[in-house]
Amino acid sequence: MEGREFHIGAFDLEAGGQFPALHLHYSISGDLERQPVVWVFHALTANDDPTQWWPGLFGPEGHYGTGYAVICANVIGSPYGSTCPTSYGGVPYKFPLVTVRDTMRAQLALAAHLGIEHIHTLIGGSFGGYQALEFAYTYTGQVDHLILLATGAEEKPWNKAIHEAQRLAIEADQSYETGDGSLGLKAARGIGMLNYRTSEQFNVSQADSIDDLNNFKAPSYIRYQGQKLVDRFDAASYYALTQQLDSHQLGRGRGGISAALSSISVKTLVLGIDSDVLIPVSVQKELVNHLPDSRYEELKSTFGHDVFLLEYKQITNHILSFYND
Repeated sequence: MEGREFHIGAFDLEAGGQFPALHLHYSISGDLERQPVVWVFHALTANDDPTQWWPGLFGPEGHYGTGYAVICANVIGSPYGSTCPTSYGGVPYKFPLVTVRDTMRAQLALAAHLGIEHIHTLIGGSFGGYQALEFAYTYTGQVDHLILLATGAEEKPWNKAIHEAQRLAIEADQSYETGDGSLGLKAARGIGMLNYRTSEQFNVSQADSIDDLNNFKAPSYIRYQGQKLVDRFDAASYYALTQQLDSHQLGRGRGGISAALSSISVKTLVLGIDSDVLIPVSVQKELVNHLPDSRYEELKSTFGHDVFLLEYKQITNHILSFYND
């Protein structure tokens, strides 16, 4: 995908304050004028190139790998090219509160800049689904399909509690105030991994020998995943993005969740995950109860929340059935 920059200029924020100059990094593949447009929204620590983190859908062999024009924008606050805490010297407490609606207003401005008035599919999982819902609610052009995976209409108290524990871990790292926070980020990622997967999956994949006394697999795996994130991400961005997640409430100022969802008339596929402990299927069923033209399907796996990034065959089969119907 081809990476590009979009400069918006002064940008007022929902919670107050302003970015004097906001910019987004985004990627495009295909022909926007001749091919059906798919707008994909990335999850918490991903970037604007879905071929890297959703290769089973957007890579050469994926359903959207050919025949579609694909757009993905890096969210405000993420360290992959858009305005983020490093734009403010890396000092996290100077970065203003950004909401999911702020991020979507910026992407709607990008859609207008690109002259896009018709979108074949909006698709996103987890945080990406939050963005897709906000985009679908606000966008004034035509959208044919909306695909939501492991997501909901609001950030639940359980998720906010997890994020606060992650932020406390980052704050406990004394280097955080100077713009590093790598040890805190590693700990925060560990907390996250316990909610992205399941105990059943851990107990099978990280099983130890009966004779082991130390160097156990599960602790090593948590440290490994933490270091992987430290090598490619930023503690201040992680802190800001978890706050952005907490802001998600589709019904705020819109008469409540039911009224907001009921106004989204786009044909919608909602995919839940039977083993998801982070955003359980009850949250997806709440969406279907209020979205007027929607269907619910369930992904089966012991991997938990991360299934939306792993089970490509199941996801593709449900998408093809959805389109064919």
